Amino acid sequence: MLDWNGYRGELMGAIGEIATLNPDLMKGHDTLAASATAAKVLDPKTRELIALAVATTTRCDGCIAVHSEAARKAGATTEEVMEALTVAIALNAGAALVYSARAMEAFRTAK
Repeated sequence: MLDWNGYRGELMGAIGEIATLNPDLMKGHDTLAASATAAKVLDPKTRELIALAVATTTRCDGCIAVHSEAARKAGATTEEVMEALTVAIALNAGAALVYSARAMEAFRTAK
């Protein structure tokens, strides 16, 4: 497993370098990220639980590092994180099932 706190620090340093090399890229990212975190209907904890589940399904270690810390700071419990990850696992299984049907159709129709 990873040293998530150390990794998070290294990642922030690497992203800082990217920001120096391409400030417009980071400005665009920051604008997009701010739109997702602005309080509207969902509370911060719920948004971070969703972000952590999505980070898991997209296999983004950096996103997991950032959003696990943010979820903890937003007050998420271990049980809430596990429930969010259970939903992510179920959706990945569902996606594999749907794409298995597509793969079977592709196989059946292959010439």
